[in-house]
Amino acid sequence: MTMARPDHDRDAAGNDRSAALSHALDQVQLKGAIFLYSEYTEAWAYESMAAHDVAAVLAPDAAQIVLFHVVASGSCWIEAGSDKVWAHEGDVVVLPYNDQHRMGGHETAELVPITQLVDPPPWSSMPHIVHGLGGARSELICGYLACDDRLFDRRLGVFPPVFVVTPPEGPVRMWVKASSDLVLQQTSQVTDDRIASPTEIPQLLLREVLKLHLANAPATDTGWLAALHDPVVAPALAAIHGDPANKWTLADLARESTVSSTVLDERFRAVLGLAPIRYLTGWRMHVAEDLLRTTLLSVTAVAHRVGYESEEAFSRAFKRDHGTAPSVWRVAAP
Repeated sequence: MTMARPDHDRDAAGNDRSAALSHALDQVQLKGAIFLYSEYTEAWAYESMAAHDVAAVLAPDAAQIVLFHVVASGSCWIEAGSDKVWAHEGDVVVLPYNDQHRMGGHETAELVPITQLVDPPPWSSMPHIVHGLGGARSELICGYLACDDRLFDRRLGVFPPVFVVTPPEGPVRMWVKASSDLVLQQTSQVTDDRIASPTEIPQLLLREVLKLHLANAPATDTGWLAALHDPVVAPALAAIHGDPANKWTLADLARESTVSSTVLDERFRAVLGLAPIRYLTGWRMHVAEDLLRTTLLSVTAVAHRVGYESEEAFSRAFKRDHGTAPSVWRVAAP
């Protein structure tokens, strides 16, 4: 029997545990690319740039940056804050909040700032780091995705600062490797000072990795991930995410969870830190953002899609949440 490594997600081949997960991931809008290929030999270690410097280089207009590293060969550790994990060939490391981090191999080595290993941008070709003392070799393919989705709001506690996903043996693992190789091959120079990398494949890759992580990671005591595993909260979340336009009341949601309104309200507050109806409003605003950004639907149509009978009522709620009217927000949205 194969034993799961303690710092990795368990049973990564399992199915999604709640409808809320699928609906949430379907809504996530991601933009990004592979941007770095690295070859490290023992002994080696580096420290990344600060989060704001990474964002300024990769996506200065993005609200949030998600970093990921595909371990093409070898193995390494990665540390963000007090969290430290190991990753091995075929694994994918994710830093969902773009935290400054450190990475290294099996042998002890002095931390080197990554700015000493790669030329400053703009880059005329994909940066290629070769670093270390000539021992055992590890290869990493690094990418980023820009996103303003609430799923990546650190306050929701959906993800740890750094985590490793081990795709199961078979098609998924082979797909991750083939996708990384294909992006490397298709990244090319566009102008004297700019390179272009396919964006669709990194998006699909990260979505798959997030599904594997969220569906099978151990439950936590509080936060969004805990809610997905909570027998009281999860059915109500699935109902909200599945039909945000429905005229949900607390009693309706309690029936979905087969508990009393009081029990559902108390459990929601304990796990997510807010009342069910407040969560419903927040999710409606999130869906509205997606519709305003990605469709040509009128504000009235968007209002109806997210459960408001009138444009006026929707606009008031949207302005309370965003500080501006939906029509104004739409024009300024990235």
